[in-house]
Amino acid sequence: MKKRLVSALVMTGAAIMLMGGCGSSKGQDSKATGDKSAADSGVEQKSEKKSSKAVTLRIGLPGGYDVTNKEIIEGFQNEYPDIKLDIDEAPWGDFTKKITTQIAGGTAPDIWFQENAAVLGYGDKGAAEDLMPYIERDLNEDEFASTLFSAQVGESVWGVPHGGNPIALAYNKDLFDEAGVSYPTDDWTYEDMIEAAKKLTKDTDGDGKTDVYGLITSGGITDGWFPWIHSAGGQALDETKENAVFDDEKSLKGITEWANTVNTYKISPARSTFNELGGTHQVFGNGMGAMVFLQYSLGNTVLNTNFPDLNYDTVKMPKAFDGEERIVPNVNNTWMIFSKAKEENKEAAWTFLKYYLSPEVQKIVADSGSTIPVNKEALTYMENLQFKPLNKKAYTEGVDESGVTLDENKCWNEWRTAAQPVFNDIMDGKTDPESGLKQIKKSVQEVLDENYEK
Repeated sequence: MKKRLVSALVMTGAAIMLMGGCGSSKGQDSKATGDKSAADSGVEQKSEKKSSKAVTLRIGLPGGYDVTNKEIIEGFQNEYPDIKLDIDEAPWGDFTKKITTQIAGGTAPDIWFQENAAVLGYGDKGAAEDLMPYIERDLNEDEFASTLFSAQVGESVWGVPHGGNPIALAYNKDLFDEAGVSYPTDDWTYEDMIEAAKKLTKDTDGDGKTDVYGLITSGGITDGWFPWIHSAGGQALDETKENAVFDDEKSLKGITEWANTVNTYKISPARSTFNELGGTHQVFGNGMGAMVFLQYSLGNTVLNTNFPDLNYDTVKMPKAFDGEERIVPNVNNTWMIFSKAKEENKEAAWTFLKYYLSPEVQKIVADSGSTIPVNKEALTYMENLQFKPLNKKAYTEGVDESGVTLDENKCWNEWRTAAQPVFNDIMDGKTDPESGLKQIKKSVQEVLDENYEK
């Protein structure tokens, strides 16, 4: 079987519920051996398009139809009339609170989706059905991007994508033109980006204050410190996702350069400035920043909506400082099947997932502009959609070639919460990168040790 993106994530923020949702580093991709056959797992070999008897399938929809297109649900019901749907929808926060109790009581929906990291935790606890036997039985992997396997741990796959939200380098064409700087290319390195940002940073009115920044550096994980820690070949966690790395020489270089964009090169606003001006994408949308790492969902749902005249496009994420590897963080929400569901309901749930992954439905996903599909035919369709950014291959090809999730594991929320305050201090200049990374490594390792037996 082909190389897979292995999970090792996150909703990047409640503001983008449409797809926030992300993990492994690229070096830990694994290949399924194929030894675990569908027959061995108890999954029936034959697959019928229509159900032979009526089944009532409970589908959980956190965020309701604001997150999952109602056209998809209605289309499934029309296509499979023998599978009756019982929709369990609730606001995202309410759903995620109640689902834990439902799982414990065995009353959870047959199928639902959440952040990829949460699904990995359910897999570890035995609450998520292993979908590898179903995938091997019914899907042709060649028809899907590598992100199909974002929820894979070892030989088990605990879910399949509701949609993906990778990042790319966005740039303001007008600011580049005014400064006489050539547009970014897919061959750029982080060094190229920094040097261009220095040329683009301007005090336009001569008052001694910067009016246009060459780069907008995020302080968060997905579009901030995580890609930067990899920019020099460093790591947050090791390949097992049970040991913290953080403070090795390569990670230190990446995080030092991340902080330098604010404190030394002064090509990016400080976090306090972002807070005053409404956030990184508000600054970019207002024409105060020439470049930013942009999650796909934020293009159509934020920039195109709030700043329709913004003249911008995207290229792939820059390559590492040495010009070799490129990494593209990708955030997934992930569908999963409840392991305690009845067997006929599991099959009905898988029928829904096959429908959801079909080219026709994945094109509906693409039309939303809030997430990228996983089906390759739909990805090609998406690349030709005429809303900004026009160069959608920066996302589709970038994530397929170099996509990683955010070193997710069963305690991802805990360890990244432990790390974030120290990263804030590093960016704010309150803690030097070397001391800060040592502190982060210690705090994160304590969380990992509480969750994994050594």
